[in-house]
Amino acid sequence: MAAAATMAAAARELVLRAGASDVEEEEGPLGGGSGLQEPLQLGELDITSDEFILDEVDVHIQANLEDELVKEALKTGVDLRHYSKQVELELQQIEQKSIRDYIQESENIASLHNQITACDAVLERMEQMLGAFQSDLSSISSEIRTLQEQSGAMNIRLRNRQAVRGKLGELVDGLVVPSALVTAILEAPVTEPRFLEQLQELDAKAAAVREQEAMGTAACADVRGVLDRLRVKAVTKIREFILQKIYSFRKPMTNYQIPQAALLKYRFFYQFLLGNERATAKEIRDEYVETLSKIYLSYYRSYVGRLMKVQYEEVAEKDDLMGVEDTAKKGFFSKPSLRSRNTIFTLGTRGTVISPAELEAPILVPHTAQRGEQRYPFEALFRSQHYALLDNSCREYLFICEFFIVSGPAAHDLFHAVMGRTLSMTLKHLESYLADCYDAIAVFLCIHIVLRFRNIAGKRDVPALDRYWEQVLALLWPRFELILEMNVQSVRSTDPQRLGGLDTRPHYITRRYAEFSSALVSINQTIPNERTLQLLGQLQVEVENFVLRVAAEFSSRKEQLVFLINNYDMMLGVLMERAADDSKEVESFQQLLNARTQEFIEELLSPPFGGLVAFVKEAEALIERGQAERLRGEEARVTQLIRGFGSSWKASVESLSQDVMRSFTNFRNGTSIIQGALTQLIQLYHRFHRVLSQPQLRALPARAELINIHHLMVELKKHKPNF
Repeated sequence: MAAAATMAAAARELVLRAGASDVEEEEGPLGGGSGLQEPLQLGELDITSDEFILDEVDVHIQANLEDELVKEALKTGVDLRHYSKQVELELQQIEQKSIRDYIQESENIASLHNQITACDAVLERMEQMLGAFQSDLSSISSEIRTLQEQSGAMNIRLRNRQAVRGKLGELVDGLVVPSALVTAILEAPVTEPRFLEQLQELDAKAAAVREQEAMGTAACADVRGVLDRLRVKAVTKIREFILQKIYSFRKPMTNYQIPQAALLKYRFFYQFLLGNERATAKEIRDEYVETLSKIYLSYYRSYVGRLMKVQYEEVAEKDDLMGVEDTAKKGFFSKPSLRSRNTIFTLGTRGTVISPAELEAPILVPHTAQRGEQRYPFEALFRSQHYALLDNSCREYLFICEFFIVSGPAAHDLFHAVMGRTLSMTLKHLESYLADCYDAIAVFLCIHIVLRFRNIAGKRDVPALDRYWEQVLALLWPRFELILEMNVQSVRSTDPQRLGGLDTRPHYITRRYAEFSSALVSINQTIPNERTLQLLGQLQVEVENFVLRVAAEFSSRKEQLVFLINNYDMMLGVLMERAADDSKEVESFQQLLNARTQEFIEELLSPPFGGLVAFVKEAEALIERGQAERLRGEEARVTQLIRGFGSSWKASVESLSQDVMRSFTNFRNGTSIIQGALTQLIQLYHRFHRVLSQPQLRALPARAELINIHHLMVELKKHKPNF
């Protein structure tokens, strides 16, 4: 029905559009002459309305007057009444024409009406079908919900069954002993990969059975007997294999690192024993400890004994001290001393033993050294022995941690069970040797070797040797301090009068000190130690006092200064070769040398130019106190000084230059002293010129005889020695 109504409305719209088109096609009475194309637009003007408002009428009139058609009609003088009748007539004609068109199209309209009626019937049937389909869908959705609920319940049952199946599968897999496992454990050699694989499987099954037994699983009783028999068989085969490897260590000339590497490949064997047969695991560990401890002890005892045979035959003794004079006599039964005690206090090339290249160099081979008749100092033997100990200890500690599955305190205890006897033997040997050792440089080098080896062990992550290093240092430090204190005491108790003939050259005791101190300072700079610096400070004080005591044996002050300068210069030169320029010892001796050099220069200038020095000091003091008038009475003295200097200065300078070069063994030092003396002489003469420029002495006739300062400087440069 709705469709039929829609079709009727469409037909009415077509009729109206047809009528409108007919109107537009016909021309009105005024169409041809006036040119008007549109009817007059009077709007919604209604003069019969009670709500008529004059203002609105005015607005409508004004709007219509502005219309183009109205303007044209008014302009041409058309009669509006006549025009209205004509328009009405045209409308009637159009209506009649439209009626005729409708009559002509009546059949089509009836056909359209029938079609609309048929469409309404089809749409009604479709509506009924859709309603039935909607009811069917409602029933289907309820069935789907029922199926979803059933599917969810089935999924839950499936998951539960799968979970049960997984648990049961794991339990069955853990309990079932496959034939491949039985065959491998019973028949395969322990070195075959399949034995190791099946052993891991057996260990896993045994652990699973123990876990299930703890939970009360009754099925474990069915496989317990089979697993126990397989476990016993595996333990027996593993025990025989490991003990055989351990017994191979005992063969002479065996490189025990090879059996250790083989054991590491089968470290799971010990893990299996530890988890399944602890008594056998303990037996194997005890057998390993006993065997290796004996091997290490035997090896190191033999190696240390053979090493000591290639040591230098001449070693320092208790009488080879810094303050002992070379002419000292010994008893009839005493051993001959070193041919030169100076070698005890000299570092030479011995310091290379702590260089990175030499520190980790291959160990010494005693029988090779004996064939080549080579000899070594004690620190070289100590380095070789302890490097072998360090290398083997690190390897042993890492093997113990990996094979025996230990760490922390347990690893330390097991390591010391293996290496403890060897370490104790090494400590006893060192203690025995140090009891008669008087070579301080050797002991100090050993200390620094231990400090470096301790750092290496730390980098290798082997803390098991920390206690041993502390024990070694506890032996070395007291001995080093004792030897150093003995040298300090020997210097302190040295009597200069017992040293025989003395001269102004550097003394052999100060040379010993210089070499010894520079050696210790250069070694200590690598790893500084405050205690060493304190002991060296005590030794330095005693040596300085000794030098002053020896210098006091000379009668003249000049000889005393020459002796002091020679010794200070020698000690400073030796120290600067090895020690840093800013070290305490270098700074101390540099200050002493500068002070004594300045005093010697004044002593050197005093004989030839003493009068000039005295006058200049007195005159400057008078000028400073404002008593320059007293200089007028010194004219005769000044004249004598001017003429005396002018006549003798060249000879005096030549004499003091020769005297200096004869007095000092170090030509560079002598040259420096001469330069200082000439510089001080020029400064003195310049001060003399300034005194003579005072008004009281300015008119002195002898001023004309003064030597020009620049001329004096040029002449003095000729006396400067070149080396």
